[in-house]
Amino acid sequence: MLRLGFAVTGSFCTFDKMFPVMEALAAEYEITPIFSPVSASVDSRFGCAEDFIRRAELICGRTALREINQVEPIGPKQLLDILLIAPCTGNTLAKIANGITDTCVTMAYKSHLRNGRPVVLAVSTNDGLGTAAGNIAALLNKKNVWFVPFGQDDPANKPTSLVADFNRIPETLAHALEGRQIQPVLL
Repeated sequence: MLRLGFAVTGSFCTFDKMFPVMEALAAEYEITPIFSPVSASVDSRFGCAEDFIRRAELICGRTALREINQVEPIGPKQLLDILLIAPCTGNTLAKIANGITDTCVTMAYKSHLRNGRPVVLAVSTNDGLGTAAGNIAALLNKKNVWFVPFGQDDPANKPTSLVADFNRIPETLAHALEGRQIQPVLL
């Protein structure tokens, strides 16, 4: 069974889309859940952080990783076959595009990618067609980084917002494992 790192960042409004995907992937992959500091500690109108962590641990059958020192061995020990960051916020996009490694998710990215293994990003940011656009462009050009197809989720009310189609995560992972970007990437 392939080993998937499933990294979660703080775009809480997409968690209702993310968990069904995690459940479906659990039948195909051995999943290690990874929660960013924000996703692991902030209670929002969408739910309680500890409830989200418990749900992921129940689905994956593993304790969620929350600290940098827990994920650093991912690369040196080749613990994962593929890493998924879903949702991937604009903040996380900026950090990984600019080499900032200050959370467990950004460290998991750096550690895993150093072995030339695939990373899949499921964008969810209100600023995707604003300031975050440059970071998306930089990562589209990065070797072994693949995107779940994404598009504007509410062009009339949030004209710069972009969200990945979470239903396309399984096929994006399959393509990434073959070294290919699923197309079209823009919806």
